[in-house]
Amino acid sequence: MSIVRWFSLLGLMLISGLVLLAAQAGDNSSQRPPQWATPVGSQYNLNQMTPTLYRSTLPDSNAVPILARLNITTVINFQPEADSSWLSAPNIKQVQLPYRIGHVDDADVLTVLRAIRDAEDQGSVLIHDRQGTERTGLMAAMYRVVVQGWSKEEALSEMMMGGFGESTHFKDSIRYMMQAPVDKLREALASGACSTSPYATCAVQSWLKSAEVQ
Repeated sequence: MSIVRWFSLLGLMLISGLVLLAAQAGDNSSQRPPQWATPVGSQYNLNQMTPTLYRSTLPDSNAVPILARLNITTVINFQPEADSSWLSAPNIKQVQLPYRIGHVDDADVLTVLRAIRDAEDQGSVLIHDRQGTERTGLMAAMYRVVVQGWSKEEALSEMMMGGFGESTHFKDSIRYMMQAPVDKLREALASGACSTSPYATCAVQSWLKSAEVQ
């Protein structure tokens, strides 16, 4: 193992330990912090993050009545496979935003946060992937930090210890979160920019299209 990789893994271990200690220190009663997402029923690891935002594992056709009861009008899926195999309700919009967890960048995060924000204007939103862990966990945590103003430590505590999956699955999410430029993400989300960098692929493509029009 290279020295760089060893130090990277050591850093992740230290971060995980600090998050665990912070959560224990802030919750001596061993009760679930009230600001964390709350379980809804016992299926699909369905949890409510806000009055209009939910997260889960991959649902199936039996979940459709639950979605209707929760007034979920948009389902955002982070998998390569579409939700049309189980979801056919005409009043529920399907949004598919797959991304590679090991190669996530600011543009991916902004695309998801913008989709959530826009969908919340129409009703409640469900975000999910197959296990409801890595991809959903990262985007849920970034929503907490960028949109709701949580600290990275608070969001990491919920992500790793909120009952959404084994914490060993979150190494790529932790790596991205610890270097994520939160202030720049907020600015880009507000301005409509596709990324925090003017040299990002999406920004360059947008510039080329505008140049062609001119």
